[in-house]
Amino acid sequence: MTITMQSTPGSSGYLDLYPERKMSFFKNPYILGLAAVAGIGGLLFGYDTGVISGALLYIKDDFEEVRNSNFLQETIVSMAIAGAIVGAAVGGWMNDAFGRKKATLFADIIFTLGAILMAAAPDPYVLILGRLLVGLGVGVASVTAPVYIAEASPSEIRGSLVSTNVLMITGGQFLSYLVNLAFTEVPGTWRWMLGVSGVPAIIQFVCMLFLPESPRWLFIKNRKNEAVDVLSKIYDLARLEDEVDFLTAQSEQDRQKRSNVKFWHVFRSKEIRLAFLVGGGLLFFQQFTGINTVMYYSPTIVQMAGFHANQLALLLSLIVAGMNAAGTVLGIYLIDHAGRKKLALCSLAGVIVSLVLLAFAFFKQSTSSSEVYGWIAVVGLALYIGFFSPGMGPVPWTVNSEIYPEEYRGVCGGMSATVCWVSNLIVSETFLSIADGIGIASTFLILGAIAVVAFIFVILYVPETKGLTFDEVEVIWKERAWGKNPNPNTQRLLEEGSHS
Repeated sequence: MTITMQSTPGSSGYLDLYPERKMSFFKNPYILGLAAVAGIGGLLFGYDTGVISGALLYIKDDFEEVRNSNFLQETIVSMAIAGAIVGAAVGGWMNDAFGRKKATLFADIIFTLGAILMAAAPDPYVLILGRLLVGLGVGVASVTAPVYIAEASPSEIRGSLVSTNVLMITGGQFLSYLVNLAFTEVPGTWRWMLGVSGVPAIIQFVCMLFLPESPRWLFIKNRKNEAVDVLSKIYDLARLEDEVDFLTAQSEQDRQKRSNVKFWHVFRSKEIRLAFLVGGGLLFFQQFTGINTVMYYSPTIVQMAGFHANQLALLLSLIVAGMNAAGTVLGIYLIDHAGRKKLALCSLAGVIVSLVLLAFAFFKQSTSSSEVYGWIAVVGLALYIGFFSPGMGPVPWTVNSEIYPEEYRGVCGGMSATVCWVSNLIVSETFLSIADGIGIASTFLILGAIAVVAFIFVILYVPETKGLTFDEVEVIWKERAWGKNPNPNTQRLLEEGSHS
């Protein structure tokens, strides 16, 4: 496909060489290094959400008050999520005020302190404080990593690189299951399980000291020489000149806008309001279609299906976590080939079918003693992860890293991540109670109904952003808000992209 139009970095004139340029970017160790180091924040995110399920079994053995109090058990689990809600909200402001690099370093320090507190906790209350600190670090990282990766990535491979952060999340969850199994026979058990999470944070802190700030943020702060130095390691000379000219032209305007941006301004601007509806809505549906229900409670769900042996339940849950990580790898490939919107729709269609299958299996199991329905439930669980992980896993985070104008990127990213964590908290704290009240089959039917609403939401509101620059994405919101497209060249690109 060849498009003749005025060159805009990351699109237009560059798309005629899209496959070659894309491969050259994937071969650039500097770009890959930036994404890998920033993605460690996702690893911390995933590890922390997965490790507590196994650690809690041994925490109850050490602290009698925890063993005798469901409230304390729930608090130990949920305090990290509560901390992440605050961290995500603060993280957006930190990103704008101090930059992506300093926000990442801060998150690493807080996370390491939390890991040390958890490992050395003399009582459950110090443990809860450690969980709160870890959650704060995770919340800041969940906002910062996708934005840092997106702003340091060429638009041709931006989706794939941002998706590596989601791969690190799912990889961290899988790693947490392995670590739980590894430390079951080691003195100190849960202290090692929780304390070892500080190691990746320290590694990221050290590596991040040698990495640059986001070039777009540097331009906003009028640090052009530093930004050009970063861009020169990402692009060849021909592309570098266009990138520098483009960002220079935009930076003064962005600085003026950015200096006055507050979170309530998001709701005053029609186009930004539409963008936040899509970004926050995708993360809302990501959680309310049940992913963390599965990841937090998969051993329990497996036992509900009739496999009561702990070892078998843990083994099947480990397989589920492995499929989650493998599916994310597939998503990294597909997101810049199939596109964000198509991938999300295919993912949600499979999720709907899987949830209906799970509901059917549990309903039949409640009226039959046959083990067949237990295995059908396990198959439904595996299919759910298989469909969810390549699409609704990476797509919401990737879209959120792309759809906001520069001056709103930090604050909107923080608000969207806060939506994610609040939704996460609600789902994780209510699943077992709802399942106990109305039955596990009916609970999965409710999740399936929410997935249907999510499917309709994606069709109606989510634009395709594959291969577009940040500024071309802005044109989409202006067109939707005011009913016209101020840039006919971009409209041609969007039309060509929709047929490619």
